[in-house]
Amino acid sequence: MTTTVFENRESVVRGYCRNWPVVFSQARGAEQFTEDGERYLDFFSGAGALNYGHNHPKLKQALLDYLSSDAVIHSLDMYTEAKRDFLDTFTELILEPRGMDHKVQFPGPTGTNTVEAALKIARKVTGRTEVMSFTNAFHGMTLGSLAVTGNSMKRSGAGTPLYHATSAPYDGFLDGRTPDFLWLERVWADSGSGQELPAAVIVETVQGEGGLNAGRMEWLRNLADLCRRYDVKLIVDDVQAGCGRTGSFFSFEPAEIQPDVICLSKSLSGLGLPMAVTLLRPEMDQWEPGEHNGTFRGFNPGFVTATAALKEFWSDDSFATTVRERGEQLKAGLERIADLVPDASYRGRGLLSGVHFPDITIAEKVAAEAFERGLLVETSGPESEVIKTMPPLTISSEQLAEGLDILFEAATTVIEPSDADAASKAA
Repeated sequence: MTTTVFENRESVVRGYCRNWPVVFSQARGAEQFTEDGERYLDFFSGAGALNYGHNHPKLKQALLDYLSSDAVIHSLDMYTEAKRDFLDTFTELILEPRGMDHKVQFPGPTGTNTVEAALKIARKVTGRTEVMSFTNAFHGMTLGSLAVTGNSMKRSGAGTPLYHATSAPYDGFLDGRTPDFLWLERVWADSGSGQELPAAVIVETVQGEGGLNAGRMEWLRNLADLCRRYDVKLIVDDVQAGCGRTGSFFSFEPAEIQPDVICLSKSLSGLGLPMAVTLLRPEMDQWEPGEHNGTFRGFNPGFVTATAALKEFWSDDSFATTVRERGEQLKAGLERIADLVPDASYRGRGLLSGVHFPDITIAEKVAAEAFERGLLVETSGPESEVIKTMPPLTISSEQLAEGLDILFEAATTVIEPSDADAASKAA
């Protein structure tokens, strides 16, 4: 195995490979294999882009059949059979059963593309410029989405001031010492507050990069109600938490809210191909033709695999039921790890969850030890203080148990015996 060309030629901005310095050559389901034949269980899933695992055979076959037929690959926003099939299937299996009348916009192939489109249309529709986001939010790396991102390290990479965005406390940020949205309610209602009424509020129901903070359903409902009363548009960024990762196709479904705008990407294509959509309530769809566009917004292979994924997994509720069962299994395993350290705690929801450690050095050590034992797992949070698990939604119960055992063994190796003894006495 050689990594010389990467180290000599690739930019130093590379990140994940520094924690996993091996060369991967094959992948199937919840497993990846190096060119030397080493096997790794994958609790990373392409940062949430591989909800259905690596190389799912039915999705892969749909792509191979399409490619071999000389069908259209690139089409910008022209009409194609592949796009029609996706729109018909998405409408039939996702939108109509949930009573959603949203229009579908193809803004470009990535998560930050869909967020940028959402921010622009909210400002255009309302005529306002400010957008409110939340502490520890992450919405993307281009300037608009970075402005509503909380992470100081990522923000500093912009090289320019980030404008027209303000931040409010996410659920639990103030430890319950202040009633939810008290500040927002006051400043939005008071013309003398010095705070402009924003065009929109953008929120993740589970903050994937920000530490796996999960908004309570009541908190989300109250936020939606507040936005509705002040005609502030509600944008839900479901790029990582969507497409089934929390146990329902959209992560906000348990809160029974209807966002004005919804951002989807990552696992939407099903096979890891670049694809994103921005869902807009009909009254929000006020673009002029061509006013927002992009060269790769019509990537037909992504339409094909997305359609195959919807038909394979979302024709009924059986897959979602299995995902929720796996989520409970994951939660139990993570709580077992949290019990090793006083004040450590389970974070997240469904198969987007992890363990927060009060000692900010532990999580990265556990992740490194897990890699040595054959498990890919990353960290999350402003100080990388949270072990973050995102196994494929298709993972078997046995594989999930195997990965949790590896993670538990890694944690017990890293955690000081005195910490474990203290936890045992506290129990």
